[in-house]
Amino acid sequence: MADTIAAPFRSRELSLEPGWIDYNGHLNLAYYHVLFDRGIDDLFDAIGLGERYRERTGFTTYTAEAHVRYLKEVPPEARVVVSTQIVGLDQKRLHLFQAMHHTDGWLAATLENLSLSIDQRGQTPKVAPFPAETFESVKAALDAHADLPRPADLHRAIRPLG
Repeated sequence: MADTIAAPFRSRELSLEPGWIDYNGHLNLAYYHVLFDRGIDDLFDAIGLGERYRERTGFTTYTAEAHVRYLKEVPPEARVVVSTQIVGLDQKRLHLFQAMHHTDGWLAATLENLSLSIDQRGQTPKVAPFPAETFESVKAALDAHADLPRPADLHRAIRPLG
């Protein structure tokens, strides 16, 4: 399936839940992460890293690092789509860049994510290489994204004050 992965991959339309709206009347910052995570779930299902992968192999992924940029307030009744671009891969790590767009087309937020391959089969989960078949599937998805332009905000950091 990964050899036909969309470039970039687009999630299904995602809705906000009423409890996610904060006292300022817009999406609370924590729930941007929930929406980005649901976008990753859609991608992971498409490339063979989803829940069935964990059940079948005993491997999963953990997020090691994430950087979010909140660009525009998301109102309570909004529907969004999360696009995900695979920007890097090695035997133990998967580097993703996501963009959350309102269904009207405007950009609400971006997230850069580094995920680790985790072997959960022992007493303690540990970072371990992706199983060979899995790595090849994810590599095929990376190759499908290879011709996309690099995101302008990739590797962005918070600038020091002053």
